[in-house]
Amino acid sequence: MKYNLLKTYYLFASVLTLAACKKDDDMPSAQSTTISIENVLDSKPLVETGTFQGTGTPPVILPGQSTSFTFSAAKNQRLTFATMYGWSNDLFFAPDNPGIQLYNDNGEPITGDVSDQIKLWDNGTRQNQVPGSAVVHPGTAESAAKNIKEVSGTDDYGNSYLAASKLMKVMLAYNGNSMFTVTISNISGGTGNETPFSPGVWTISYVAGGNQLLPEAIYSAGKPSANGLTNIAEMGDNSVLNTYLMGKTGIFTPLSPVLVVVYNGQANPFFMTGENDRGEGLKDLAQKGSADALAAALKTKAGVKAVYVLKDATNTVLLPRINGAAGGSVSQQLSVVKGDRVAIATMYGFSNDWFFATSGNDWDATQKGDLSSTIGLYDDGTAVNQFPGAGITQFNLAGTPLTESKVIAAVPNPNAFTTLPAISSIIKVTLQ
Repeated sequence: MKYNLLKTYYLFASVLTLAACKKDDDMPSAQSTTISIENVLDSKPLVETGTFQGTGTPPVILPGQSTSFTFSAAKNQRLTFATMYGWSNDLFFAPDNPGIQLYNDNGEPITGDVSDQIKLWDNGTRQNQVPGSAVVHPGTAESAAKNIKEVSGTDDYGNSYLAASKLMKVMLAYNGNSMFTVTISNISGGTGNETPFSPGVWTISYVAGGNQLLPEAIYSAGKPSANGLTNIAEMGDNSVLNTYLMGKTGIFTPLSPVLVVVYNGQANPFFMTGENDRGEGLKDLAQKGSADALAAALKTKAGVKAVYVLKDATNTVLLPRINGAAGGSVSQQLSVVKGDRVAIATMYGFSNDWFFATSGNDWDATQKGDLSSTIGLYDDGTAVNQFPGAGITQFNLAGTPLTESKVIAAVPNPNAFTTLPAISSIIKVTLQ
């Protein structure tokens, strides 16, 4: 009897051992992988660029005529433009750099007459004749090109000029939601400096860190004319300078510190398109670039195995590529097993509430390679949208977002404001 009990005990223990071994064999083994996120945007310093002209043939703006155009701008951004003093050899009108102020120090839009911010400039490439309809174009070239110089009262040849504000009237109107309309009127008729205005160019510079990225986009006083400005100043041809400015116009945005989540489950743990923001912190990430609240909320959720907030070591945010320099990047080593998934999110920094995130069912944590093509750009639906990088209520441009309540949805491209580059040309994500 005792023998049989011992035999039964050893048989039972063997079964338990075999079962334990089989359970260990079934457990997926952990493996190490590294996720890397980089801002690969080839950024541009100008937000918007355009042209303006009269309605006749040729399309000059004659005395008594006006022209208008509309643009978006954030606080500290300025409007600059250039148009030829038509009955001159190489004079042009332009605001003093960095351009026309659009908001006061309190962030309130400036409206009304801003003509006193316009100056008359000598391009320095042609000898000036007495201004008027008898001016011969192109005229005699300067023996040596001079630097651009303001014409204040008289030019270097003793010719007299009224102040620019007596010849050109510039009015600002605010349309709401960071949009302005500017109207340029030719009021030179009947003066001693009557002249048509040529077709012109205009542009708005991005602001980063409170500073314009290209504060002298059209000209630099005290320096030679460049980039096609001479074509405007001598001939009223705006095509060359417009081409140059368009080459500098496009997208500039940093990416916020990146949220990375490792989880085991069937659905992204912090958002789904077609639903409202869950109130767990995604709003702070999408509007302000702060992932801390969302990270804290995720750490309490079932199935979430690890949460990271990755910050660029130099700038905290991930800056884009600027003048050929590499953009910001972050990396994190992850410990994952078969069945784990990875999700990320980071703010489109110069927006009201847009964020990049993994799309679909996120990523298999054990896969390798470039996953950028599976990133989406989403609108959190919690703030009123404005032109990206030119909105007065955008948090990262010193604004306070205007509240709205819509479901989370993909940002269309083109959208109501601009056309964005492909997402893979903005953010690059790899697992290796």
